[in-house]
Amino acid sequence: MYDVVLLSLGSERDAPGGACGGGGACCGGAAPAQGAGAPDGVGAAERCDTPRVPVLACADVLTARGARVETVTARSDAEIDDLLARFDGPPRPDGLTWPDPDSKVRLVVASASDAQLRAVVRRMVRRYAPPPSRRPDDLPGNRTVPDLPPVGVLPLDPARSTTHRDLAAQLGLPRDPAAVAAAVLDGTPRRLDLLRNDGGSVTLDGALVGAADDGGRPLHWRARVEVDDAVLSDGEDPLLACAIGNAGGYARLDDVTLLRNPDPTDGLVEVAVAVPVVTRSALGRKRVRLEVRRARGRAVAVLPREGRVPFLDDGIENELSRKRSWWTEPGAWAVWTS
Repeated sequence: MYDVVLLSLGSERDAPGGACGGGGACCGGAAPAQGAGAPDGVGAAERCDTPRVPVLACADVLTARGARVETVTARSDAEIDDLLARFDGPPRPDGLTWPDPDSKVRLVVASASDAQLRAVVRRMVRRYAPPPSRRPDDLPGNRTVPDLPPVGVLPLDPARSTTHRDLAAQLGLPRDPAAVAAAVLDGTPRRLDLLRNDGGSVTLDGALVGAADDGGRPLHWRARVEVDDAVLSDGEDPLLACAIGNAGGYARLDDVTLLRNPDPTDGLVEVAVAVPVVTRSALGRKRVRLEVRRARGRAVAVLPREGRVPFLDDGIENELSRKRSWWTEPGAWAVWTS
């Protein structure tokens, strides 16, 4: 039987930026200060000495099935890293740290948001990605990381399946604690694409770049947006939004479809920019229509032309002030499915 670790990172309410990864607050607060207690932009998670109800319910089902269960609350990157060390494989001749494909330990992340799930996957990447100078021959040519250990996802807010469409809902993953336990013990891993970026983080769902005024109305901004060899904007067009999709969380902007068919298993990133275009009717009346330009590819680069442009990345608030690139790692991470 398996050893199962149930990992909690704390709630969004009590831990702005806590263990979310990426230098921003989980629910729109200010980014936490950097320091010894918050490496890589990850603050301390909430002190949750009593596991939440879904965690206890999942643990009870796992225990009843004969699994050895441990509940862990991580309060820093270092504590996440200590836990992930349990998934290390045997020593390799090249000295690289590699995940064990035959591990008898299984991980369940009790997730209050996609940002918390991303925090764990990001630490996996940090642990197992080899330096470019030590790239091994057994690493696929289109990847910079090996197959990461599968993760069970235990959503802590059932309402997000309909009100927010979190990643678990998009992927059709179970939300009931008993069903999550069954998937972890009896299910199979479903491998998914991962977006890495040159800021050192990862993206599971997607990113939405754009600015708005105090009333929530989109503001114009400019940036050069390239997808592989396709140029969606040369930096001269006024943009209202740029969606970068691995999955479909940022597929729409109000009533406008940005991303048509984002698929986290196709090895591609789908990108769209929304450009307001002014036209005139036969009577000379000025009208504004929204033109959506789309492309798919292995990588995308966004270069702002002026100032700082806000963006959301897996729910984390941040700003673009210089060029940022995302690229696809096909099948790099995995979730347990029934």
